Amino acid sequence: RICVITLAEAHPLLQSGKTIKNINYQISANCSRLQNKVSGKSKRGAQFLTELAPLCRISSSDGEEYTIYSCIRGRLIEVNENILSNPALLQEKPSTEGYIAVVLPKFEESKSVTQGLLTQKEYEEVLLKRRSSAS
Repeated sequence: RICVITLAEAHPLLQSGKTIKNINYQISANCSRLQNKVSGKSKRGAQFLTELAPLCRISSSDGEEYTIYSCIRGRLIEVNENILSNPALLQEKPSTEGYIAVVLPKFEESKSVTQGLLTQKEYEEVLLKRRSSAS
């Protein structure tokens, strides 16, 4: 029931051949996702996230900045610090070593969260529709 947050394969950072300059987990002056300290079975100390909570900001070499949001309510279990020193992991291995964060939804909400997700086939159909309407 954990959720691994990654970049979607249709994200502009993965599509346009951009180079990632840096990744910043500092959300505001008082909030850094790197300060998340989780302990124990009940994940005490974990930052609570809403669907619209920013996880990080990614800057590309062309000056664009992308804010990556949680998209799910739950506790922030961990952020991937490996992408700070090796941002290329986001592009080279986005669904494995290049993940952004791990979020644990509330137990009672986890079923409704997973039921709202698209299958791989449904996601590909949405992308096809998006591409055909853009052209």
